[in-house]
Amino acid sequence: MMSGKHYKGQEVSCCIKYFIFGFNIIFWLLGVAFLGIGLWAWSEKGVLSNISSITDLGGFDPVWLFLVVGGVMFILGFAGCIGALRENTFLLKFFSVFLGIIFFLELTAGVLAFVFKDWIKDQLNFFINNNIRAYRDDIDLQNLIDFTQEYWECCGAFGADDWNLNIYFNCTDTNPSREKCGVPFSCCTKDPAEDVINTQCGYDVRAKPDAEQKTYINVKGCVPQFEKWLQDNLTIVAGIFIGIALLQIFGICLAQNLVSDIEAVRASCLFT
Repeated sequence: MMSGKHYKGQEVSCCIKYFIFGFNIIFWLLGVAFLGIGLWAWSEKGVLSNISSITDLGGFDPVWLFLVVGGVMFILGFAGCIGALRENTFLLKFFSVFLGIIFFLELTAGVLAFVFKDWIKDQLNFFINNNIRAYRDDIDLQNLIDFTQEYWECCGAFGADDWNLNIYFNCTDTNPSREKCGVPFSCCTKDPAEDVINTQCGYDVRAKPDAEQKTYINVKGCVPQFEKWLQDNLTIVAGIFIGIALLQIFGICLAQNLVSDIEAVRASCLFT
Protein backbone atom coordinates (compact mmCIF):
# COMPACT_ATOMS: atom_id res chain seq x y z
CA MET A 1 0.00 0.00 0.00
CA MET A 2 1.38 3.38 -1.05
CA SER A 3 -0.63 5.65 1.25
CA GLY A 4 0.46 9.30 1.28
CA LYS A 5 2.76 8.78 -1.74
CA HIS A 6 2.13 9.86 -5.31
CA TYR A 7 3.19 7.52 -8.07
CA LYS A 8 4.42 9.32 -11.16
CA GLY A 9 4.34 6.99 -14.15
CA GLN A 10 5.12 7.55 -17.79
CA GLU A 11 2.97 10.15 -19.54
CA VAL A 12 1.84 10.65 -23.13
CA SER A 13 3.79 13.44 -24.82
CA CYS A 14 1.41 16.40 -25.17
CA CYS A 15 3.67 18.00 -27.78
CA ILE A 16 3.47 15.00 -30.11
CA LYS A 17 -0.22 14.46 -29.40
CA TYR A 18 -1.35 18.01 -30.19
CA PHE A 19 1.09 18.45 -33.06
CA ILE A 20 -0.43 15.40 -34.80
CA PHE A 21 -3.91 16.65 -33.93
CA GLY A 22 -3.27 20.20 -35.25
CA PHE A 23 -1.58 19.04 -38.45
CA ASN A 24 -4.28 16.49 -39.24
CA ILE A 25 -7.23 18.76 -38.54
CA ILE A 26 -5.87 21.12 -41.22
CA PHE A 27 -5.34 18.12 -43.51
CA TRP A 28 -8.88 16.91 -42.77
CA LEU A 29 -10.42 20.34 -43.52
CA LEU A 30 -8.54 20.50 -46.82
CA GLY A 31 -9.94 17.05 -47.67
CA VAL A 32 -13.47 18.27 -46.90
CA ALA A 33 -12.86 21.30 -49.16
CA PHE A 34 -11.60 19.12 -52.03
CA LEU A 35 -14.58 16.76 -51.69
CA GLY A 36 -16.94 19.74 -51.57
CA ILE A 37 -15.48 21.22 -54.76
CA GLY A 38 -15.69 17.87 -56.54
CA LEU A 39 -19.30 17.23 -55.53
CA TRP A 40 -20.26 20.82 -56.41
CA ALA A 41 -18.70 20.42 -59.87
CA TRP A 42 -20.60 17.18 -60.43
CA SER A 43 -23.80 18.84 -59.22
CA GLU A 44 -23.31 21.70 -61.71
CA LYS A 45 -22.84 19.18 -64.54
CA GLY A 46 -25.90 17.17 -63.46
CA VAL A 47 -23.89 14.05 -62.64
CA LEU A 48 -25.38 13.69 -59.15
CA SER A 49 -28.90 13.63 -60.59
CA ASN A 50 -27.86 11.04 -63.18
CA ILE A 51 -25.15 8.80 -61.73
CA SER A 52 -24.98 6.66 -64.89
CA SER A 53 -23.50 9.66 -66.75
CA ILE A 54 -20.20 9.13 -64.86
CA THR A 55 -19.25 6.46 -67.40
CA ASP A 56 -20.47 8.42 -70.44
CA LEU A 57 -17.40 10.66 -70.72
CA GLY A 58 -14.82 9.14 -73.07
CA GLY A 59 -11.92 11.09 -71.56
CA PHE A 60 -10.69 11.95 -68.09
CA ASP A 61 -13.00 13.92 -65.82
CA PRO A 62 -10.77 16.27 -63.71
CA VAL A 63 -13.40 16.15 -60.94
CA TRP A 64 -12.15 12.64 -60.12
CA LEU A 65 -8.83 14.19 -59.10
CA PHE A 66 -10.55 16.37 -56.48
CA LEU A 67 -12.67 13.48 -55.21
CA VAL A 68 -9.84 10.93 -54.93
CA VAL A 69 -7.31 13.36 -53.40
CA GLY A 70 -10.00 14.82 -51.14
CA GLY A 71 -11.13 11.35 -50.06
CA VAL A 72 -7.60 10.24 -49.16
CA MET A 73 -6.95 13.50 -47.26
CA PHE A 74 -10.28 13.20 -45.45
CA ILE A 75 -9.61 9.61 -44.31
CA LEU A 76 -6.01 10.29 -43.28
CA GLY A 77 -6.87 13.56 -41.55
CA PHE A 78 -9.81 12.00 -39.68
CA ALA A 79 -7.78 8.99 -38.48
CA GLY A 80 -4.82 11.12 -37.38
CA CYS A 81 -6.93 13.86 -35.78
CA ILE A 82 -9.32 11.64 -33.79
CA GLY A 83 -6.61 9.05 -33.08
CA ALA A 84 -4.36 11.67 -31.47
CA LEU A 85 -7.14 13.51 -29.62
CA ARG A 86 -8.74 10.38 -28.17
CA GLU A 87 -5.43 8.48 -27.85
CA ASN A 88 -6.94 5.74 -29.98
CA THR A 89 -4.11 3.38 -30.96
CA PHE A 90 -6.20 1.63 -33.65
CA LEU A 91 -6.79 4.88 -35.57
CA LEU A 92 -3.17 5.95 -35.12
CA LYS A 93 -1.90 2.60 -36.42
CA PHE A 94 -4.35 2.86 -39.33
CA PHE A 95 -2.98 6.37 -40.02
CA SER A 96 0.61 5.07 -40.02
CA VAL A 97 -0.11 2.06 -42.22
CA PHE A 98 -2.21 4.08 -44.70
CA LEU A 99 0.49 6.76 -44.93
CA GLY A 100 3.13 4.03 -45.34
CA ILE A 101 1.19 2.43 -48.19
CA ILE A 102 0.91 5.80 -49.96
CA PHE A 103 4.65 6.36 -49.51
CA PHE A 104 5.41 2.89 -50.89
CA LEU A 105 3.14 3.44 -53.92
CA GLU A 106 4.77 6.82 -54.63
CA LEU A 107 8.24 5.26 -54.38
CA THR A 108 7.24 2.36 -56.64
CA ALA A 109 5.67 4.71 -59.20
CA GLY A 110 8.84 6.86 -59.24
CA VAL A 111 11.11 3.85 -59.80
CA LEU A 112 8.87 2.39 -62.52
CA ALA A 113 8.60 5.78 -64.26
CA PHE A 114 12.42 6.00 -64.33
CA VAL A 115 12.92 2.42 -65.56
CA PHE A 116 10.08 2.33 -68.11
CA LYS A 117 10.42 5.83 -69.60
CA ASP A 118 9.32 4.81 -73.10
CA TRP A 119 6.26 2.97 -71.81
CA ILE A 120 5.29 6.01 -69.71
CA LYS A 121 5.68 8.22 -72.78
CA ASP A 122 3.42 5.90 -74.81
CA GLN A 123 0.82 5.89 -72.04
CA LEU A 124 0.94 9.68 -71.80
CA ASN A 125 0.48 9.90 -75.56
CA PHE A 126 -2.50 7.53 -75.38
CA PHE A 127 -3.98 9.47 -72.46
CA ILE A 128 -3.72 12.85 -74.20
CA ASN A 129 -5.10 11.55 -77.50
CA ASN A 130 -8.00 9.86 -75.73
CA ASN A 131 -8.85 13.17 -74.08
CA ILE A 132 -8.50 15.04 -77.37
CA ARG A 133 -11.34 12.87 -78.69
CA ALA A 134 -13.52 13.93 -75.73
CA TYR A 135 -12.48 17.60 -75.78
CA ARG A 136 -15.99 18.95 -76.38
CA ASP A 137 -17.74 16.39 -74.15
CA ASP A 138 -16.90 17.95 -70.78
CA ILE A 139 -16.18 21.59 -69.88
CA ASP A 140 -13.76 20.67 -67.07
CA LEU A 141 -11.73 18.43 -69.40
CA GLN A 142 -11.78 21.18 -72.02
CA ASN A 143 -10.43 23.71 -69.52
CA LEU A 144 -7.73 21.27 -68.38
CA ILE A 145 -6.53 20.67 -71.97
CA ASP A 146 -6.59 24.39 -72.75
CA PHE A 147 -4.60 25.18 -69.60
CA THR A 148 -2.03 22.47 -70.43
CA GLN A 149 -1.57 23.64 -74.03
CA GLU A 150 -1.28 27.28 -72.98
CA TYR A 151 1.12 26.63 -70.09
CA TRP A 152 3.52 24.42 -72.05
CA GLU A 153 2.94 26.24 -75.36
CA CYS A 154 2.11 23.01 -77.14
CA CYS A 155 -0.58 21.50 -79.33
CA GLY A 156 -1.75 17.88 -79.24
CA ALA A 157 0.29 14.99 -77.88
CA PHE A 158 3.09 15.12 -80.47
CA GLY A 159 1.79 17.84 -82.80
CA ALA A 160 -1.21 19.78 -84.08
CA ASP A 161 -2.30 16.96 -86.39
CA ASP A 162 -3.34 14.95 -83.32
CA TRP A 163 -6.49 17.10 -83.37
CA ASN A 164 -7.62 15.04 -86.37
CA LEU A 165 -8.78 12.57 -83.70
CA ASN A 166 -11.53 14.99 -82.65
CA ILE A 167 -14.74 14.93 -84.71
CA TYR A 168 -15.01 18.73 -84.70
CA PHE A 169 -11.43 19.49 -85.73
CA ASN A 170 -10.58 16.70 -88.20
CA CYS A 171 -9.92 17.55 -91.85
CA THR A 172 -12.17 14.94 -93.47
CA ASP A 173 -14.48 16.05 -96.29
CA THR A 174 -17.52 14.81 -94.38
CA ASN A 175 -16.84 17.09 -91.38
CA PRO A 176 -19.49 19.87 -91.36
CA SER A 177 -18.00 21.71 -88.37
CA ARG A 178 -16.77 25.29 -88.70
CA GLU A 179 -13.73 24.16 -86.69
CA LYS A 180 -12.77 21.70 -89.44
CA CYS A 181 -9.01 21.50 -89.99
CA GLY A 182 -8.45 23.79 -87.05
CA VAL A 183 -7.20 23.59 -83.46
CA PRO A 184 -8.44 25.01 -80.13
CA PHE A 185 -7.50 28.61 -79.31
CA SER A 186 -5.10 27.31 -76.64
CA CYS A 187 -2.77 26.12 -79.43
CA CYS A 188 -2.38 29.65 -80.81
CA THR A 189 0.76 31.70 -80.28
CA LYS A 190 0.10 34.60 -77.94
CA ASP A 191 0.25 38.21 -79.09
CA PRO A 192 1.30 40.38 -76.10
CA ALA A 193 -0.60 43.31 -77.63
CA GLU A 194 -3.93 41.42 -77.47
CA ASP A 195 -5.93 41.91 -74.29
CA VAL A 196 -8.89 39.79 -75.43
CA ILE A 197 -8.44 36.12 -76.31
CA ASN A 198 -9.34 35.34 -79.92
CA THR A 199 -11.14 32.01 -79.58
CA GLN A 200 -11.27 31.64 -83.38
CA CYS A 201 -7.54 32.00 -83.96
CA GLY A 202 -7.17 28.28 -84.69
CA TYR A 203 -9.82 28.08 -87.44
CA ASP A 204 -8.56 26.46 -90.70
CA VAL A 205 -4.95 26.76 -89.54
CA ARG A 206 -4.05 23.14 -90.37
CA ALA A 207 -5.21 23.69 -93.95
CA LYS A 208 -2.20 25.98 -94.36
CA PRO A 209 1.32 24.74 -95.26
CA ASP A 210 3.38 23.45 -92.31
CA ALA A 211 5.85 26.34 -92.52
CA GLU A 212 3.02 28.86 -92.32
CA GLN A 213 1.32 27.13 -89.38
CA LYS A 214 4.23 28.09 -87.11
CA THR A 215 3.21 31.73 -87.46
CA TYR A 216 -0.21 31.08 -85.93
CA ILE A 217 0.08 28.11 -83.56
CA ASN A 218 2.53 26.24 -81.34
CA VAL A 219 3.47 23.19 -83.41
CA LYS A 220 5.36 21.29 -80.70
CA GLY A 221 3.54 18.43 -78.97
CA CYS A 222 2.72 18.43 -75.26
CA VAL A 223 4.61 15.19 -74.52
CA PRO A 224 8.04 16.51 -75.66
CA GLN A 225 7.28 19.90 -74.09
CA PHE A 226 6.48 18.19 -70.77
CA GLU A 227 9.75 16.23 -71.01
CA LYS A 228 11.65 19.47 -71.63
CA TRP A 229 9.90 21.21 -68.72
CA LEU A 230 10.72 18.24 -66.46
CA GLN A 231 14.41 18.36 -67.41
CA ASP A 232 14.57 22.14 -66.90
CA ASN A 233 12.89 21.93 -63.49
CA LEU A 234 14.26 18.58 -62.33
CA THR A 235 15.84 20.01 -59.17
CA ILE A 236 12.61 21.72 -58.08
CA VAL A 237 10.45 18.67 -58.87
CA ALA A 238 12.87 16.33 -57.06
CA GLY A 239 12.97 18.70 -54.09
CA ILE A 240 9.17 18.74 -53.85
CA PHE A 241 8.94 14.95 -53.97
CA ILE A 242 11.73 14.52 -51.41
CA GLY A 243 10.02 17.08 -49.15
CA ILE A 244 6.69 15.23 -49.38
CA ALA A 245 8.44 11.90 -48.68
CA LEU A 246 10.20 13.32 -45.61
CA LEU A 247 6.91 14.73 -44.30
CA GLN A 248 5.29 11.31 -44.72
CA ILE A 249 8.15 9.56 -42.93
CA PHE A 250 8.03 12.20 -40.17
CA GLY A 251 4.27 11.69 -39.80
CA ILE A 252 4.64 7.91 -39.58
CA CYS A 253 7.40 8.21 -36.95
CA LEU A 254 5.40 10.69 -34.83
CA ALA A 255 2.29 8.49 -34.94
CA GLN A 256 4.32 5.41 -33.97
CA ASN A 257 5.95 7.31 -31.10
CA LEU A 258 2.54 8.40 -29.85
CA VAL A 259 1.25 4.82 -30.07
CA SER A 260 4.27 3.61 -28.07
CA ASP A 261 3.69 6.29 -25.42
CA ILE A 262 -0.01 5.42 -25.09
CA GLU A 263 0.68 1.70 -24.83
CA ALA A 264 3.46 2.31 -22.28
CA VAL A 265 1.17 4.47 -20.11
CA ARG A 266 -1.60 1.86 -20.26
CA ALA A 267 0.85 -0.90 -19.39
CA SER A 268 2.24 1.08 -16.44
CA CYS A 269 -1.31 1.66 -15.15
CA LEU A 270 -1.89 -2.09 -15.03
CA PHE A 271 1.07 -2.61 -12.71
CA THR A 272 0.42 0.27 -10.30
